[in-house]
Amino acid sequence: MSAVESAYEGRFSFRLTPYWKWFVERWSQPDVKKGVAQKPAQIGWTQSVICNTLGHNVEIRHASCITMFPKDGAARNFDLEKFSPMIESTPSLTPLIPVRSRAKGIKALFKSFVGGFIKFVGSNSISDVKSTSAKLLIIEEPDDCNLNLRGQGDAIKLLEERGKTFRDLKILIGGTPSIKGVSSIEDEMLQSDRNRWMVPCPDCGEFQALEWEQVRWDQDGAEVEHPTFGRAKTETAVYVCVACGSCWNDAQKNLAVQRGRAEPQAPFRGVLGLYINELYACWHESRMQVLVERYLNAKHEEAQGNLEALIVFWNAALGRAWEYKGELADEATLSMRGLDYPVNTVPAGGLVLTMGVDVQHNRLAVVLRAWGRGEESWLVLFDEIEGNSVDKNDPVWAALDALVFTTYGHAWGVALGVRAVSIDAGDGTASDAVYHWVRTRRGRGVELMAIKGSSVADSEIFRRPTASIDSTHRNTKASKHGLRTYIVGVNRAKDLLLGDKGPGRLALEGSGPGRVHWYRDVRTDYLTQFMSEVKVPVRGQRGKRVWQVKKGVRNEVLDAEIYALHAGRALKVHLMRDAHWAALETGFRQQALFALPAVAADNEGADADTADSSAVTDVAPPTTDAAPVQTFTPPPLRAPRNWITGISR
Repeated sequence: MSAVESAYEGRFSFRLTPYWKWFVERWSQPDVKKGVAQKPAQIGWTQSVICNTLGHNVEIRHASCITMFPKDGAARNFDLEKFSPMIESTPSLTPLIPVRSRAKGIKALFKSFVGGFIKFVGSNSISDVKSTSAKLLIIEEPDDCNLNLRGQGDAIKLLEERGKTFRDLKILIGGTPSIKGVSSIEDEMLQSDRNRWMVPCPDCGEFQALEWEQVRWDQDGAEVEHPTFGRAKTETAVYVCVACGSCWNDAQKNLAVQRGRAEPQAPFRGVLGLYINELYACWHESRMQVLVERYLNAKHEEAQGNLEALIVFWNAALGRAWEYKGELADEATLSMRGLDYPVNTVPAGGLVLTMGVDVQHNRLAVVLRAWGRGEESWLVLFDEIEGNSVDKNDPVWAALDALVFTTYGHAWGVALGVRAVSIDAGDGTASDAVYHWVRTRRGRGVELMAIKGSSVADSEIFRRPTASIDSTHRNTKASKHGLRTYIVGVNRAKDLLLGDKGPGRLALEGSGPGRVHWYRDVRTDYLTQFMSEVKVPVRGQRGKRVWQVKKGVRNEVLDAEIYALHAGRALKVHLMRDAHWAALETGFRQQALFALPAVAADNEGADADTADSSAVTDVAPPTTDAAPVQTFTPPPLRAPRNWITGISR
């Protein structure tokens, strides 16, 4: 270790980090394919594990290696601040990699040596992540890595694909967690044997994991409080044994760490895991007094309305993922709020039908919603159609036609048709098939909109497109009337449905404006997918938060719900006045009234076994022994001109 890279100069020793010595030795065993470390910041990981592993690879193992960082800049900084100084200060490594040379094979981010190479890449470069195969893969700070690299998926998973041809593949992943549910390192840790470093009590000898909750300190009796620490006497901070209650000072705690041992919390299945927090660190700035002061500072910031300081302490000091509580709806509670009406049936309050379609390569996810007063809505159908969406002639598109160009039974005994459809064209692979479907289904009484999500955080949910994709000339007839792509403000839609700094519409209870309803027998994963994303802070950018998908959760329902909302906004259901809704209700009730005699006459003398099986019969059942009310396609309704402009049925 040189003075350039570390506060400790000279030959490296594991004396202060015995847990990393155990981790590296255990990871080197043949039965371990992947090693995962969930850790705080500044715990000796880079020097103890990454640098030692790279040096061992250069001198002894001679394997191809890719080390991935969140950004290209981080990769370059690692080379300048850690790797090159280590090579230059280690006599056995200096002749193997002439880092100061301009020789072939020696570049800033690529180091070749006899028998192998080391390549440093950033997770934001798809060419670097996917271009090279290697048998040793190292990933630094996975929670900061790109989760959707140019629409092709998680950069971590893409990198792991580069080593699957090697039988002796080794993977090393270490980082600080971020937000519970979206943290990559936490997800990786759950797949491991989840070791904890157990330390013995200096008094009773009981082995235990160091937990922040066991750190205690005294309170001062002075009348004048410190503006940040209050009456806390941080210099009295000690660790309390969970078994005998004895108090350890920093020296006793550090000695216990050096005498510790690893104990797994789950069965071993090829993935080694170790969780460490900053209480295990033996550095001067990791003393318990310093940790308590940092914690009290964070709590003071929280009291001032800045939650980010406490999140940083939770992540960077305790190595824990932060869990948001009280901001989003609870899935267990929501699951009890399903309404008792059948699928494919529109409840009484729903008067306008819109559909959202999320396009995947092997299926279409469809959400059909009925809208009523105050933009209250009811789920009519959630379904997935399997097929090859990339092929415009695949039967999946005919199956979508069957859902779009049909009618759905209303609780009043009439039938409603779909007014507008927003379909995802954001996937470049399937976009041509989507455009073809929209073009060839025009003129059938439904407003069809090919849509793409906006990359602008504050973009409106609905706005009219400005240019046609059918022509490059804006002043031509084709440009005026051709196919246009609608841009959807997905971030605002998620804020509206799920909530930003408070509960969203999904959490609203009862009935009334803005309420979101679904039928009781909806698919079990409907709510899980609807709540598949959380809004989390961006590290290093104070005040900025972005929506991220939870680990291991599909989000087609959320996307399709947003698109159905977009179609509703295109029809301006959120701007309709009570008079508009009253006119629609009157029209539907009149149609239902006039339909009853006709239905009764048609059914009179008919054989029940020969009744039309295609009729929608899952509407509100009659209360008498009279023949059931059947739905029919109503005549076109003329809405007020300032409601649905340009759309006719």
